[in-house]
Amino acid sequence: MHRVKIPLSKVPKNRLLPLIAASAVIRNDEAFCVLIKIAKIKKIPFNKIYETLLQNYLFAGYPVALVSLKILKENYPDTRLSKAADMNLYHFRRRGKINLSKIYGEKSDKLIENVKAFSPDLAEWFVLEGYGKVLGRKGLSFKERELCVVAVLTVLGFGDQLYSHIIGAFRANASIEEIKNVIENVSLIGNKKMAEFVFRILKNVEKAKGMCY
Repeated sequence: MHRVKIPLSKVPKNRLLPLIAASAVIRNDEAFCVLIKIAKIKKIPFNKIYETLLQNYLFAGYPVALVSLKILKENYPDTRLSKAADMNLYHFRRRGKINLSKIYGEKSDKLIENVKAFSPDLAEWFVLEGYGKVLGRKGLSFKERELCVVAVLTVLGFGDQLYSHIIGAFRANASIEEIKNVIENVSLIGNKKMAEFVFRILKNVEKAKGMCY
């Protein structure tokens, strides 16, 4: 049974980042701007919001990241931005393999081989770009990143990836309650069917994992 729908202003501080990520991806500009202002009032650090929006480019492309980060900076005009990270490919690849194993466990090698079958380039970028350069950055815990990814994939409707990242969120020490909260909260910024779609996936995860977390 779903909880009673609450206004954005009543969303607890620790649930705001996934909602900010999801609202940016679906270009719900009204909700996005409201959430940024709420986050500022509740003193969520600028860098956490920045990292949340920056990683969106992996799932929704540069245009979404560019637009949302520009709006973020307009709301924090006095915040100084850090220097861009060095592009150390060796470091990114090593970090990517570690993070990939956190999400996919013993299936990570098979996953890479499956992707290689239709795109060796994407298989390389998967490790290097996705799990190394972006998801391996500092500024957010791995649990925070995974919960944001779950929210984004929910509104985008990518079921297979959602299944993997829900498991990834568990492996990053997110509780079942935290994941359910993320799923339920997306109904505040979009169609309720988004949440219903992911709850079906979550139920499949629960059955497959036997709720042994």
